[in-house]
Amino acid sequence: MSNKKNRKNEIHDEKSSSQSIEEVAAETSEVPEENASEKPQEEEPVSETASLTAEIEDLKAQIEQLNKDRLLLMADFENYRKRTLREKADLIKSGGEDCLKRMLPLVDDFERGLLAINESTDVEAVKEGMTLIYNKFKTFLDQHGIKEIPAKDEDFNTEYHEAVTTFPAPTPEMKGKVIDCVQKGYTMNDKVIRFAKVVVGE
Repeated sequence: MSNKKNRKNEIHDEKSSSQSIEEVAAETSEVPEENASEKPQEEEPVSETASLTAEIEDLKAQIEQLNKDRLLLMADFENYRKRTLREKADLIKSGGEDCLKRMLPLVDDFERGLLAINESTDVEAVKEGMTLIYNKFKTFLDQHGIKEIPAKDEDFNTEYHEAVTTFPAPTPEMKGKVIDCVQKGYTMNDKVIRFAKVVVGE
């Protein structure tokens, strides 16, 4: 009886040991599966961080390039502005110089006319010479776009005329018109540079 009982115990111990071995094997076989499933989860954040870092570096490079382009544009504009101002100043200077050069022959004519007045006894010749100088000067003004503003017997126009006084109109038709011109007015390229000072009939 004791031998049978011992045999049963041995069989029970073998079954228990085999079950424990199977359980250990099952647990050990599950561990790699868990580790395998955890690896991609660990690699995923690392890959996303690298991507964001690369994107940030790319944006930094773009911003730096844009700042460089902006500075270059500002420098180009400043150079353009200075060059334009210099050219404008040179144009005004050279334009005035050209005008004065053309006036010098007129000054020479006036000086010769003044000498002729003191030395000549022919009044008519002196008058003719002064008239020639005057006409020459008028031609010079016309060449530069300077024209006289019509005044006498014209309707009073505040855009061209400046009334210095009023006077009773000699006829009803002269009311509101220019009776006399005290000082001539001029335009330069259709722009008034001096208003005509006139007397207006009332």
